[in-house]
Amino acid sequence: MKGKFITFEGIDGAGKSSHVEWLAEWLRGQGKTVLVTREPGGTELGEKLRTLLLNDPMHLETETLLMFAARREHLAKLIEPALARGEWVVCDRFSDATYAYQGGGRGLDRSKFLTLEHWVHAHVQPDLTLLFDLPLDVARERIALASRVLDRFEQERAEFHERVRLAYLERAHGNPSRIRVVDANNSLDNIRKTLEQIVSTNCL
Repeated sequence: MKGKFITFEGIDGAGKSSHVEWLAEWLRGQGKTVLVTREPGGTELGEKLRTLLLNDPMHLETETLLMFAARREHLAKLIEPALARGEWVVCDRFSDATYAYQGGGRGLDRSKFLTLEHWVHAHVQPDLTLLFDLPLDVARERIALASRVLDRFEQERAEFHERVRLAYLERAHGNPSRIRVVDANNSLDNIRKTLEQIVSTNCL
């Protein structure tokens, strides 16, 4: 039996990453074998590309092509084999992030995104995407409080992140059966109850 593919999305500061491992443990409690991964990254090559993408300034199309190159490797080496084995894959970001960041944030022509998406993974889409959404000012406050060096996306101006957020919501509006919006401006317990409900209803 083929496994399920669940992705987490949201603007920087939305808090999604803190729930990825929690959901994986919850699913393991339901008897599922779960692989946790992230984008860009997930493979040895993908992690090298991640370092470049998060730190080195580059042309928008170079950035987009590297994102999809890392994704193709990720799918071939990790995601598709796991799903074929019947495992569940929980991934921190996938192509919706490229749609939002490179498309919405940086203004990449949507036709170019769609061409790459179709080429790289027309045969694989997430079964469920959890989109963590919250007001931009709250997200910016969280980023400002982060006790670490910010990557070049996190360092972008507020206007960039607002465009990213709007692109995410646009993508969700166009894919309501796959993308479920989660109110990230909520308590930890309420968010986790919401995640349980959504995953139970849509995947279990």
